[in-house]
Amino acid sequence: MDNKKKPTKPRFSLTWLYVCIAIILGYLMFSRDGSALGNGTSKEVSYTEFKQYVSQGYASKIVVNKKEGSLEMFIQPEHVRDIFKTTNVQQGQQAFVKTEFLSAEKLQEFLDEQEALGHFSGNVNNRNGDSGIWNFVWSFGPLIIIILFWVLIMQRMSGGSSSGGGPMGIFNVGRSRAQLVDKDEATKVTFKDVAGQAGAKQEVQEIVEFLKNPAKYTELGGKIPKGALLVGPPGTGKTLLAKAVAGEADVPFFSMSGSDFVEMFVGVGASRVRDLFRQAKEKAPCIIFIDEIDAVGRARANRAAMSSNDERESTLNQLLTEMDGFGTNSGVIILAATNRADILDKALLRAGRFDRQIHVDLPDVNERKEIFQVHLRPLKKDDTLDIDFLARQTPGFSGADIANVCNEAALIAARNSKNAVGKDDFLAAVDRIIGGLEKKTKVMTDEEKRTIALHEAGHASISWLLQYANPLVKVTIVPRGRALGAAWYLPEERQITTREQMLDEMCATLGGRAAEELFTGHISSGAMNDLERVTKQAYGMIAYMGMGEQLPNLCYYNNDEYGFQKPYSEATAETIDGEVKAMIAQQYERAKDILKQNADKHAQLAQLLVEREVIFADDVERIFGPRPWTSRTEELLESKREEEENA
Repeated sequence: MDNKKKPTKPRFSLTWLYVCIAIILGYLMFSRDGSALGNGTSKEVSYTEFKQYVSQGYASKIVVNKKEGSLEMFIQPEHVRDIFKTTNVQQGQQAFVKTEFLSAEKLQEFLDEQEALGHFSGNVNNRNGDSGIWNFVWSFGPLIIIILFWVLIMQRMSGGSSSGGGPMGIFNVGRSRAQLVDKDEATKVTFKDVAGQAGAKQEVQEIVEFLKNPAKYTELGGKIPKGALLVGPPGTGKTLLAKAVAGEADVPFFSMSGSDFVEMFVGVGASRVRDLFRQAKEKAPCIIFIDEIDAVGRARANRAAMSSNDERESTLNQLLTEMDGFGTNSGVIILAATNRADILDKALLRAGRFDRQIHVDLPDVNERKEIFQVHLRPLKKDDTLDIDFLARQTPGFSGADIANVCNEAALIAARNSKNAVGKDDFLAAVDRIIGGLEKKTKVMTDEEKRTIALHEAGHASISWLLQYANPLVKVTIVPRGRALGAAWYLPEERQITTREQMLDEMCATLGGRAAEELFTGHISSGAMNDLERVTKQAYGMIAYMGMGEQLPNLCYYNNDEYGFQKPYSEATAETIDGEVKAMIAQQYERAKDILKQNADKHAQLAQLLVEREVIFADDVERIFGPRPWTSRTEELLESKREEEENA
């Protein structure tokens, strides 16, 4: 066997081709009668000949270079052949002669004399400096730019340029843009930084264990799940959980957004999906995280006419094939996050692709307390700050909202030159986020101020007197954002809501409009937001939750994204409208009856609002007495506190 290497053919380099083209073009441009400009004819003459040409009327204009002591005399087109004595020069072609002079003063005297005699009537221009460089730039600049651009393009096509070989290069548009967090790289986010979400955190921790110790789960014949989908409202910590997985897992972690697959070029999205999974297989075991997967995983249309983006669908098809096709992706686990799981394609959600759906819901009162403890670590807070109180004051807040509250509180404390962040700063931050910035400078008449006070007092009174209405926290008639007044409540931490609870909330919401009609004799536009809320709530109760008297136990909810027809008849629509009207009218009359029975106390509360502009639950309790019902939120906090004390 001959082990000698076969002689390799010399590799052809395009650089030599570029050099040859440049030499040929330069020769052609310089060979035209010695003119570097390539657009005219010139020759050197003596100063005596120059004077003779001018006196004979051959000069059209003269360009003088005093620095070099030279000049250029441009010739009248009809006299070009008289000077150059050749037939190669075309009639009218631009031509000039060059010469040198000794004295600029004598030159000027000669030109003035010839102009007086009528032999020269052209312009005399002065040129300060050498024009040779500019002649070269104007002549060869475009050619050099074209050659350099062509060399750059060819290098990028061949992968020879480092900039072109990157993922953002024009010829690497099909490459995956996933950010790789290698197992040896340190990250600051771990599961300790994820507060609350105990169930979701447990499931993603198990995914990490699948990759660290797969034999533990496969020795009994089980299979490691291929994918998990994080589903939940915005700001609940889905991406943070994925970052914690990257910090805890001792495997490579590919992270990218669903929009990174979408591109204006046809076939780019599918190419990026293939490249992503190719890289993942090379580094298996590893984790792929796709944030906001609904950008590429939206349900495909059933009708061809509704298909608005074939490129997105081809990208989704390639993703489905890579996740569970004929090929194997052993050791590759896919994590994805979305807050719109209802619009995802059913083929994407089936078992074998995303085997698990991990729900990351809004935190309850105990989880909000844990989240506050995480975000309060870097703050200089007051020692008397009650974290339980902060958790109760932020119902419905996500983890991102709580982080924003802590940051706003620190900014407010710094604005007021405080040394620590206290309770008042956090309350002001919550008000700022919920209602907007205070507008104390907004001009209101006394009548408008009294109407707003009656309106907000109506909300506060009824919510205090009804069992299932949300407990009151604070009422204000100081304008915030677009609202002229506002009332803050403490919603119950409920898993399910009964019909009676919804009706009490609806009655409390209508209390403002009812108070206006009863105690001012007219109604205003200030209740528009209240009416919008109760109308949507009533339609939800009747059409979706089956709580109507004439349409009980029926749900007309339709999840068809491209459905343009209602899932019920016109007669049923009239019945739904009638029930909604009757329900809202009944609760409105109920609100007026409650306010009539407590008119004196309501008047005291409204007058207190006019005087102080802001009142709290203690003021309402002093007028109406204590509420006989215990808040479910308070029960949860009390049980949690007892567990901590026992532990």
